[in-house]
Amino acid sequence: MKILYVCHRLPYPPVRGGKIRPFNTIRHLARTHQVTVATLAHSADEAAQGAALADHCHAVIVERTHAVSRLLRAAACVPTAVPSTMGYFHSPRLARRLDAAIARVGYDLVLVHSSSMMRYVLPAAGPTIADFGDVDSQKWLAYGRHKPWPSAWLYRLEGHKLQRAEARLAAACDVGTCTTRAELETLRSLAVDTPLDWFPNGVDTEYFRARGAAYDPDTICFVGRMDYYPNQQAALELCREILPLLRAARPALQLLIVGAEPPRAIRRLAALPGVRVTGTVADVRPLLERAALSVAPLRIARGTQNKILESLAMGVPVVCSTLAAGGVDAVPGEHLVTADGPRACADAVLRLLDDPAARARLAQAGRARVESHHAWAASMQRLDAIIARCLAARRTGVPPRPRMDVGMG
Repeated sequence: MKILYVCHRLPYPPVRGGKIRPFNTIRHLARTHQVTVATLAHSADEAAQGAALADHCHAVIVERTHAVSRLLRAAACVPTAVPSTMGYFHSPRLARRLDAAIARVGYDLVLVHSSSMMRYVLPAAGPTIADFGDVDSQKWLAYGRHKPWPSAWLYRLEGHKLQRAEARLAAACDVGTCTTRAELETLRSLAVDTPLDWFPNGVDTEYFRARGAAYDPDTICFVGRMDYYPNQQAALELCREILPLLRAARPALQLLIVGAEPPRAIRRLAALPGVRVTGTVADVRPLLERAALSVAPLRIARGTQNKILESLAMGVPVVCSTLAAGGVDAVPGEHLVTADGPRACADAVLRLLDDPAARARLAQAGRARVESHHAWAASMQRLDAIIARCLAARRTGVPPRPRMDVGMG
């Protein structure tokens, strides 16, 4: 089968959240199908690093975009009904190349990842699966509740515009998918009659496996890309509000903030007692394994939390917010610990630090849960079943959805 896979960032190497799911999906489908990937590179370095994606699929259509043009297109959308996210990821050249490829090849299935790229192919004449991943409109609406004015107003505007667009996009495809049960319920709330389903993100449990090194009972960590606002917000709260409570009880406690591209506000945290900011590291695993716990007090969390999955896979127990726990298929209290607010989070951390046996039980249970519920093989089986249902519906006489204006320009 000839499959066209469209995504918003060149998904190789799969080193960040927006690339991990597309890459593993592409790699799986390419084992038995002829997969063409259409995508964007945001820099010459990203294009160069991503060139090896061609080793994992049939063909790659990639267009380089530039920061200034992305921002100008996004800004031009502000006074219009078109979401700025759509403008930011729009490449006229990629659109032309995609139109030509679709007309020339006649793909048997189109799978498009992220609402920001759906304008390129929806509505489509052939079977189409729209993998929303996360319902991005809800992230922007959350930003609107947490950011200061006037940026809060812009985020709320974008959130409402994108939410309306997501409903139209979902209605224009054959099947809509996402990463978690929580995101599935959000998609359903858009009140469309399109079949909806989900398949989870996985984690490479062979790569993220404890190597037997002893952990430090006075070291905890926060892991995540630090150029991402929800991670910045969580790290700031952890340092300013939670860590002082922890160090009052355990003066030797150290916090590792591990993540690429920390801005100045995060780098400054290293001046606080007990805080180390690593910046980009070649391998996160030794730092993770050194930690007694991984702490993720996120107040904005959409979709799968890869940082939590990777910690659990390494046998590092996780204390996180209830919101962050919704991004993994795990049971609070059994596979991880949830706590909301600085005092509750500090208390939960201290209880585990003071009880090595409870920590060991949680570490074992968390690893087992990742193996059973977040293995890529099981996730891809779910995707295969979704694809089969989508194609069967077309074969059994379900008419193609009519071409319609999805409001993307």
